[in-house]
Amino acid sequence: MDKLEAIRERHSVRQFTDRPLEAGAVAALQKETDEVNRESGMHIQLITNEPEALDAGKPSYGSFQGCRNYLAVIGPKGRDVDAGYWGQRLVIRAQELGINSCWVAMTYKKGKAKGDVAPGEKRYIVIALGYGKTQGVQHKSKDITAVSDYKAGDPAWYKAGLDAALLAPTAINQQKFRFTRNGDKVSVKAGFGFYTDIDLGIVKYNFEVGAGKGTEVWA
Repeated sequence: MDKLEAIRERHSVRQFTDRPLEAGAVAALQKETDEVNRESGMHIQLITNEPEALDAGKPSYGSFQGCRNYLAVIGPKGRDVDAGYWGQRLVIRAQELGINSCWVAMTYKKGKAKGDVAPGEKRYIVIALGYGKTQGVQHKSKDITAVSDYKAGDPAWYKAGLDAALLAPTAINQQKFRFTRNGDKVSVKAGFGFYTDIDLGIVKYNFEVGAGKGTEVWA
């Protein structure tokens, strides 16, 4: 499974089985987390076998059930976009490893969540991980022209990037972002709403993968 395939197959999952994460998958995801932190200066931490933050011992907690693993997306304050971008890189790596996921902003017990938060840092969000009871379902999506200036005749890479961006999870599926293109450079802005800066980072990561471009694509 390559990254674009993982983006297409990955859907939010909130109900998990009791099956522990496989040791090899944990090692691979930890390796990716360490690499992400080295590249980004973030302090994201992989937490396994921890039942309290999402109350795995209860039949259900909010819309969650049985979640005992998560990524604590921690980093320096003021880096919401990076929290989304680098967190999504880990989400897609987890999907490649057969691990389902869900971004969790509000419905977890913040006082129970693990993860070392150093001075000057904050916990932005957590990402639930595990083996889902299902693979989830595709979210409803806006039309490509509702989130961009795309028009017939634009480069194929631009459309491919936008298609991938529309597959990105966003808070309450609001998809409040807008892409514009000027030649080989692209800009994207977040709209107003809950967690839109984190959403922006997630969307940027997906766009790069779909377009086959690196960070040099951004204006």
